[in-house]
Amino acid sequence: MQPRRPNPQRENKLKVTETNISTMMEFVFLGFSDIPKFHWFLFGAFLVVYMIILMGSGIIILITRVDPALQTPMYFFLSNFSFLEICYVSITLPRMLMDFWTQKGNISFFACATQMCFGLMLGATECLLLAVMAYDHYVAICHPLHYPIVMNHKTCIQLVAGSWMSGIPIEIGQTGQIFSLPFCGSNQINHFFCDIPPILKLACGDIFVNEMVGYIFAVVFVTVPFMLTLGSYIRIMSTILKLPSNTGRTKAFSTCSSHLIVVVLFYGSATITYLKPKSNQYKETDKLLSLFYTILTPLFNPMIYSLRNKDVTEALRKFLLKSLAL
Repeated sequence: MQPRRPNPQRENKLKVTETNISTMMEFVFLGFSDIPKFHWFLFGAFLVVYMIILMGSGIIILITRVDPALQTPMYFFLSNFSFLEICYVSITLPRMLMDFWTQKGNISFFACATQMCFGLMLGATECLLLAVMAYDHYVAICHPLHYPIVMNHKTCIQLVAGSWMSGIPIEIGQTGQIFSLPFCGSNQINHFFCDIPPILKLACGDIFVNEMVGYIFAVVFVTVPFMLTLGSYIRIMSTILKLPSNTGRTKAFSTCSSHLIVVVLFYGSATITYLKPKSNQYKETDKLLSLFYTILTPLFNPMIYSLRNKDVTEALRKFLLKSLAL
């Protein structure tokens, strides 16, 4: 029997395929390349948005630290939430601004994995921290006499630390699982940052397990905190409606209305993006929804907390008057 001769065409094809998979060293963001005439307008708009977010959230952090009237658990959580928003937008917006400036969207394999990992960790932290803030409002309104005991300083530290730390090992594992997949063919990401759905579109082979893991983690870090938040507000509303005076009801509702608006904005867009049924194409609407919860929601949050909270407004007024007097 004669030895089987190798097929040169097949060998070349295998070599090309192996090369494509092994040399996938960078990705390219498509971002807003479909509207090139507006690139510089978008650069200016996003730069202004980023500066407003930094300034607005930074001011909230500052006044909650220096004003004695705001040294309460509610504003301790708000300070952490504002710092989280700064971190959250800082993993996407500076990169977007650089891409607009250079007219390029190249990002290395490692940088893309790092961006996704931090995005997932901070997103999970935001969901948990929103649930913690809802629980704080629940105790303050439904159990006011026990509030100083339940929400003591040690408990507040533990709740915040748990919110920040819980998602770290899980999201690192999820990111490692996604980026251990083979990537071949196009390296163009139809998005403006490294997110799970557009990255999985570029992977070769079966991604069913990755999608199921993504849905499970979305349920754990999105649905469960949302249900806890929703449960807290159902109890809060029930208690508010039972208050005897209109003044008491108005005061109680104003205490949690800002947080409730932020919850609706964040979960409304994030849930549609990550828990919607699987589609064959990553549509432009998904990109717009991501833009909303990653950039526009952090932009609105400082305004919501400042304009709808009398304590924050008064503390800000005193801080500005003191600063101008110096």
